[in-house]
Amino acid sequence: MKQFLRGATILWVVFRFGLDGLVLDSFQKPWLRMVSRVLSVGRNLEAPRGQRLREALERLGPIFVKFGQVLSTRRDLLPPDMADELARLQDRVPPFDPGIAVATIERAFRRPLDEIFVSFDRTPVASASIAQVHFATLRDREGVEREVAVKVLRPGMLPVIEKDLSLMRMMAGWVENLSADGKRLKPREVVAEFDNYLHDELDLVREAANAAQLRRNMQGLDLVLIPEIFWDFCHAEVMVMQRMNGVPISQIDRLREAGVDIPKLARDGVTIFFTQVFRDGFFHADMHPGNIQVSLDAATFGRYISLDFGIVGTLTEVDKEYLAQNFVAFFRRDYKRVAELHIESGWVPPETRVNDLESAIRAVCEPYFDRPLKEISLGMVLMRLFQTSRRFQVEIQPQLVLLQKTLLNIEGLGRQLDPELDLWSTAKPFLEKWMLEQMGPQRLWRELRAEAPHYAKLIPELPRLVYDALRQRPADQQHLLRELLETQKRTNRLLQGIIFAGVGFVLGLLLIQLLIRIRLF
Repeated sequence: MKQFLRGATILWVVFRFGLDGLVLDSFQKPWLRMVSRVLSVGRNLEAPRGQRLREALERLGPIFVKFGQVLSTRRDLLPPDMADELARLQDRVPPFDPGIAVATIERAFRRPLDEIFVSFDRTPVASASIAQVHFATLRDREGVEREVAVKVLRPGMLPVIEKDLSLMRMMAGWVENLSADGKRLKPREVVAEFDNYLHDELDLVREAANAAQLRRNMQGLDLVLIPEIFWDFCHAEVMVMQRMNGVPISQIDRLREAGVDIPKLARDGVTIFFTQVFRDGFFHADMHPGNIQVSLDAATFGRYISLDFGIVGTLTEVDKEYLAQNFVAFFRRDYKRVAELHIESGWVPPETRVNDLESAIRAVCEPYFDRPLKEISLGMVLMRLFQTSRRFQVEIQPQLVLLQKTLLNIEGLGRQLDPELDLWSTAKPFLEKWMLEQMGPQRLWRELRAEAPHYAKLIPELPRLVYDALRQRPADQQHLLRELLETQKRTNRLLQGIIFAGVGFVLGLLLIQLLIRIRLF
């Protein structure tokens, strides 16, 4: 009964905001389009469709708000006006009862609140669709009092999520079967992707692990602060982390008055992002201004503070190579290479003609070269490439869509801080360094070093392995065994010579590079 009432509520909101016409207009059945016209009579639908969609999701509650946020990242699927409007969604969710938060903490740790924290502020400092945050004071193992932030999962989320997700799956099936664009928009896959995001965010231990990994990766960079996680006080429903004190990055005037170098701050943000992407392949994928602060403490003045690690992106070596080569080929205007990269990645059907894809990509990229480099948006280029690729039935990988969404956030934030920011000049050193590491002597040396233990064990064993295998042969083949053993010995000597020569070659190249750098500096 409850699911029926929830379904009825969703349908009423869909009708109230005119989303029925938005959906029915794309359906293949003429009679459904006629129904859309009839149902629209008497309603005020003057607001743009993107605005109506955003307001409807806000009316439906936190789960649908979160769905809209995730949907806004799929710019490869949505029209630009709708994606831009959905990107404005914020978690305008009232906090839940602090008593429930206290009960959740006590249930998670099986101890009274007073035994866990020295003090606990029952008034939340932030409230979102999934969780809310309280400040507290914790006494650590050494007896030192630490200021902490306590993130508590909103109660009863899982049953609500499962009900809403089941309804979303059902509606996605309708859209896919009835809409002309249903199969291209892949609504079932979008809902499945949303399902994964939501369930990941419902596990605060997973978020804590993400934060710990990013903190470890960023320690040597000295540009960003990531809160320390107190693992003794982490649970699927509760996460305790270091309290961070900073100014929201959106308060630019306040930061400027405090003496923060705003252009440097913009460059540092780009540096952090590209370091996470091309060096680590593990990046914070929810870097909107609400999750970023700037430290004004004397010891860490001007550094970024990252918060909220529920969504992170990961890239394989293949992903990183694809991205780096695409960017380099783009700035060389080598559109044929961009097309070939799409085909080599396996995302384009094998029967796709390289010339056709090259021509489409040229139409996307060429207009950007009439502008100064500082005006070129790498995020927009990537988004346009994804949209163009749709014509060629390209299967866009979720991790790259997440990257593109984050890149747009970074670019928007960077240029808000410094309109003169040249993103390419900041990104280029990372791309060139990464390409050198992947294709230069460093990679050869790294792979030789990684495989050396395997070769060191295998080479001495080869004669015995061959001998054991051939012992099972008839006696008249013993001469073959002796010949093979002699051949194997020669092969071993040859392999050793190759390895020694390769090591010498790599060391020579490294020495040459060192001498060049000494001369340069």
